[in-house]
Amino acid sequence: MKRTILLLCSLSVLLFKLDAADPKPETFLIPMRDGVRLATDIYRVEGKRGPVILVRTPYNKDRAKGTAKRFVEAGYVAIIQDCRGAYTSEGIMIPYNNEGQDGFDTIEWIGRQTWCNGRIGMWGASYVGATQWQAAMEKPPGLITIAPKATWSSFYGNLYLGGALRFSLITKWAAGNSERPDDLKPPTQWDDILKHLPLTEIDDRIGWPIPWLEGIFTHPEPNGYWTRLNLTPHIAELDLPMQHIVGYYDFFSRESVGNFVIMRNRARDPKIRQQQQLILGPWDHGSIGKSKVGEVDFGPAATVDTLAANLDWYDRHLKQDPAALAKPFAPVRYFSMGDNAWREAQNWPPAGFAAKSFYLRSNGKANTSSGDGRLTQTPPDTSEPPDRFRADPANPTPACPVTDKRPLHAATWAPVDQTVVEAREDVLVYSSDTLAKPITFAGNAEARLHVSADTPDADWVVKLVDVHPDGFAQNLTVGILRGRYRESLLNPKPLIPGRGYEIAVDLGPIAATIAKGHRLRVDICGAYFPLFDRNSNTGEGPAGSRTAIATESVHHRPGALSRIVLPCLER
Repeated sequence: MKRTILLLCSLSVLLFKLDAADPKPETFLIPMRDGVRLATDIYRVEGKRGPVILVRTPYNKDRAKGTAKRFVEAGYVAIIQDCRGAYTSEGIMIPYNNEGQDGFDTIEWIGRQTWCNGRIGMWGASYVGATQWQAAMEKPPGLITIAPKATWSSFYGNLYLGGALRFSLITKWAAGNSERPDDLKPPTQWDDILKHLPLTEIDDRIGWPIPWLEGIFTHPEPNGYWTRLNLTPHIAELDLPMQHIVGYYDFFSRESVGNFVIMRNRARDPKIRQQQQLILGPWDHGSIGKSKVGEVDFGPAATVDTLAANLDWYDRHLKQDPAALAKPFAPVRYFSMGDNAWREAQNWPPAGFAAKSFYLRSNGKANTSSGDGRLTQTPPDTSEPPDRFRADPANPTPACPVTDKRPLHAATWAPVDQTVVEAREDVLVYSSDTLAKPITFAGNAEARLHVSADTPDADWVVKLVDVHPDGFAQNLTVGILRGRYRESLLNPKPLIPGRGYEIAVDLGPIAATIAKGHRLRVDICGAYFPLFDRNSNTGEGPAGSRTAIATESVHHRPGALSRIVLPCLER
């Protein structure tokens, strides 16, 4: 039985711009190859033949009326379709399971209609962005371009980073987007549910079986379970111009930027390499195109009408409009946080930046922002005692400060003041001196740490922070690595208690200027909960319910130099 899908997370916030106008579509039930019919709205000017923009969504096609109106006003036929099992479409929804074939069948149907001139593009963000990649990989006739915004080409990469699961994101999404008994509603008291172990019982705590969610939890390695939805190794085969849009604070930032880099550098057709664009802003998943993100206002320059940017792209590649083709476009437009200005580049990472190391230093007491942790460009030349913290799964370091308005389960990826979190004893804090001149960087950041633990497994979470003169500690980017995946995501190895390891923690794409009078800071802890699942520290995996407190160490001495590597502007 179909029911309204509850939108319990921010995944749908950026998908559609609603409009007071109420354009009247034609509605069809388009048959797929297995006979399942998908509800599809078609918005067009009667008697006019032209290019088509297709949107396939699990979030209710009726929400797209405003967007459809803008497409039609711009000279396109707009088609909005409920995905299989969503709202008024037939079938059962299993996330992403049928989107490739259903996308192919829909595009093939569109191409046979008299109002289609044979040139079709796709549009949308998040889930709606992933339907573009999946349809494109089926190579349907007539698909000319896609504009994937804030989405993935590897479903595993969507959900896991460094072996840790983007936990609250998928758990709460599953509760709102899975088949459930008619007499049940998704839970509202999430804190206790997210603290439950083992992970394999989370759907029971939600209130009904969700087999595909349990499958996600029980396959933490990128093995054959994920192959069917791992498109990344094959996207360079696509002969499609693409416009990629995402924000630094978006959990899809690595995926979206990585997809651009693949298409820009490795697309099979060199001409297609020149037909890629990346727009990289200071946004999180729910604020794309806005200036206010979390607790930071990035100024009017950060406000971008991304739909207008999409229409410019479609005019170039779907209409092949001479005026649009004559406009120069930068392959990369990226926003530099701090100086709050847009820059242009030919590729990512931008040219003119070089790796620079910032070393973690202390006398062994870097715990909290009141400790003695220092961040310097000079490595230690004598042995310094390691810093240690205790990672307790029963009291995990929260992803951001918990407040009355932001309970634990409502943790945000956006920038918020980290001061409260940095007062915890289980957080190591390394701060630079007040800067006498700004530091500018753009590219992919990384932490290279020398670590040890007294348990078979442990997490290392690394956060890059801009400390303002008034003390506001703005998180810029974060990375995580689960210890047992330090060498390979496919072949985990337990930690040997007490043994030292050098690990690399990916901090993702970032561009910022740390202004004069500010400080650059690095925070290290053992959890980022509930945005990522807790490490039980036992190595038992998702089926385990036993936990252990880990004493984790970060070493900084000659021969074991823990550091942050930033792509800094060459002056």
